[in-house]
Amino acid sequence: MIHPTAIIHSRAKIGPGCEIGPYCVIGEHVTLGEECRLHSHVVIDGHTKLGSGNEIFPFAAIGMKTQDLKYTGGAPRLEIGDQNVFREGVTVHCATNDGEATVIGSHNLFIIQAHVAHDCILGNHIIMSGFAGLAGHCVVEDHAILAGYVAVHQFCRIGKFSMIGGCSKIVQDVPPFMIVDGNPGETRTINKIGLERAGVSEAAQTALRAAYKIIFRAGLSTTNALEKVEAELPALPEVKHLVQFLRASERGYCKSK
Repeated sequence: MIHPTAIIHSRAKIGPGCEIGPYCVIGEHVTLGEECRLHSHVVIDGHTKLGSGNEIFPFAAIGMKTQDLKYTGGAPRLEIGDQNVFREGVTVHCATNDGEATVIGSHNLFIIQAHVAHDCILGNHIIMSGFAGLAGHCVVEDHAILAGYVAVHQFCRIGKFSMIGGCSKIVQDVPPFMIVDGNPGETRTINKIGLERAGVSEAAQTALRAAYKIIFRAGLSTTNALEKVEAELPALPEVKHLVQFLRASERGYCKSK
């Protein structure tokens, strides 16, 4: 089902069952998986590959050339998984260097005017609300939620099951399982509602709450706080992931006042 006004390059690969609406433009090196739906006025370009069942709304621009001034040519890519929704005006860019890729997983929702810059790596079940933006080289783990107008500095990591409050400025890593809010972003408490909705056990929530108090409220150095968490709290997967995430941080992470 391809509208006669759509412009599709003869070498683009269009999977079975795709719907391409009026005035869409599909570039030469684009691959669409089966049953993708492009409503209208959608542009997909670059070395871009989408999986199956993705839905893209008007005026989204997917796979455009990086805005990084270090770009020198070649074939940097954009790779997108399955069952993602890109609402009106969303922009997603290819990577900067030849052979590298911006990567988006599956079952993510990008609300109006959200922006994913070059070389970002996103997992699954992420929500980026209206006008939320990721600068280059950011990593977003599964089930993270970015509220409206969140701005994330380049090279930051957003931990899984975290939630960032609207209009927050993020210049350091966002710890997994936590709520971060403010300008600059501060870690406020555990993401209790998000964890409950995800079915995280009460034991894990209790342990994460204790870890929050040790790491963010006890006045300890990061090294001492993480050692205390490992020594005193049960070695649950959620606790292990929190410790590993913070220990691996290169930019530092959002603290609490």
